[in-house]
Amino acid sequence: MTDHDLQKNDPVNPGQASEPVVSKPYIMPDDPEAGAAEALAKEVAEARDKMLRTLAEMENLRKRTSREVADARTYGITGFARDVLEIADNLQRALDAVPAEARASAEPGLKALIEGVELTERSLLNTLEKNGVKKFDPSGEKFDPNFQQAMYEVPDPSVPAGTVVQVVQAGFMIGERVLRPALVGVSKGGARAAPAAPAANGNEPTDAA
Repeated sequence: MTDHDLQKNDPVNPGQASEPVVSKPYIMPDDPEAGAAEALAKEVAEARDKMLRTLAEMENLRKRTSREVADARTYGITGFARDVLEIADNLQRALDAVPAEARASAEPGLKALIEGVELTERSLLNTLEKNGVKKFDPSGEKFDPNFQQAMYEVPDPSVPAGTVVQVVQAGFMIGERVLRPALVGVSKGGARAAPAAPAANGNEPTDAA
């Protein structure tokens, strides 16, 4: 059969040759089971994420609660401890009021009284320390405004300026916090050296070469 014959046999476009028919691939519809599995996997991932977030929040809450309980145990007696410090200060003042010479020559009754006050002071400080309250004496340390309160300056050329040279009142810590700063006197530092005096013959001293 010639091309002319094929054109004649085309019922749509007579006189033209018919094109060959090409079959299209068959597209399957979406698998409902695959979609359900994907949705289920997404729900599982979301549930796992929520569970991890909840566990993290619970752990943070546990740590925060534990820290608050520890702080309450350590710092819950702050107000009471401050009141007790007044007793410790009065005991220290009573001991400071007795000069060392008077202690040495004191009668047995007075010595026993002094020793009793000293014993009471030590017992009180030990009890405070058992409850997290510690006494500190910054003598000889560099002045730190976080732990000490400067009351006055002391001219002292033997130590660097800013050194604690006198303690008026000892400080106390409770845990890692300052319960009461120490009242201190701070060195002012030595004065500058005086200029050299003129020589006896009236000539000014000369620098060494």
